[in-house]
Amino acid sequence: MAHIVIIGPAYPLRGGLSTFDERLAREFQNQGDKATIYTFSLQYPNFLFPGKTQYSDDPPPTDLDIKVAINSVNPFNWVKIGREIAALKPDMIVCRFWLPFMGPCFGTILRFVRRNQHTKIVGLTDNVIPHEKRFGDKMFANYFIQSCHAYMVMSRSVEKDLRQFTNSQRIKYIEHPIYDTYGEKVSRSLALSTLQLSDKKRYILFFGFIRAYKGLDLLLEAMSIEKVRQTGVQLIVAGEFYEDATIYQSIISEKKMGESVILHTDYIPTDKVKYYFGAADLIVQPYKTATQSGISLVAYHFEKPMVVSNVGGLPEIVPHGKAGYVVEPNAQAVGAAIVDFYEKERYDDFTATLLERKKEFSWAKVTETLRAL
Repeated sequence: MAHIVIIGPAYPLRGGLSTFDERLAREFQNQGDKATIYTFSLQYPNFLFPGKTQYSDDPPPTDLDIKVAINSVNPFNWVKIGREIAALKPDMIVCRFWLPFMGPCFGTILRFVRRNQHTKIVGLTDNVIPHEKRFGDKMFANYFIQSCHAYMVMSRSVEKDLRQFTNSQRIKYIEHPIYDTYGEKVSRSLALSTLQLSDKKRYILFFGFIRAYKGLDLLLEAMSIEKVRQTGVQLIVAGEFYEDATIYQSIISEKKMGESVILHTDYIPTDKVKYYFGAADLIVQPYKTATQSGISLVAYHFEKPMVVSNVGGLPEIVPHGKAGYVVEPNAQAVGAAIVDFYEKERYDDFTATLLERKKEFSWAKVTETLRAL
């Protein structure tokens, strides 16, 4: 039995990173290993966090060993945690890296761990060069990267960025696994009744935290195109604003789309996610920039076709014309895909591909890759 330590977000923090890290810990446990997650007592100072709260309202998981211990802005804490983990002598650390801001914290902790000359450290890198750039990004990212023995990435674009910082041959690409932690599929009728939506309408879904790079403005512009209006489709926006909502509300008002856009812009609890995907025919991710997206893997779990932008790793996940559409990040291209989907009744064909392809996105492959590294 190996002892694995995962460093990154987990309960009581919320969001996709926490969901991933907890699911990864469970996969190691299912394979007979001991898994411990070190998460944050303070992840972001409040002035750096764009949402309403960093914390989950869900009940705590009872099957995981989660230590709420890391303070991202306190160097004395980094030294303490580094020494603590080093003394445990875990066989492997998987450290989640998604933001250069975390580089000094993680890089310091890992440098102390390396002193035990036993633990192997894999950097699970989501973003090396962030979507929203800030001073010091490259320096902070490099500090983290140089503290790892090996790296796992889940998109080729991240791999390309990572190779700007290291000549290491210990970099492995693997496809992002399926997010299968949101429950089983529900019927369309149950989903619509739960969300109090009409069963006389068809729906597409924009899901997740709303930030500028995710392109909700492009999707709203696409919804105003006359051919899209003629389909009668309605857009559900489900997710919390991580920036000023005014720009989006202005588009809805100016284009007179109040009846065709349904805003559910609070945080969506884990047990409600299945209803939003159950209600939708099509998941739309009109991102302006991207590395990979966990939303695509939620869509695979619920077997929902997608429209994704031709940016970053998104085209790797969604085969164009088979599981959905890969389009340029502009309103006209997004709108044309929506129209094609409904006019040509592509749902059944795309779903057949999704059913087959979802078998490839395995959590066991993730743990196998990490062990190989």
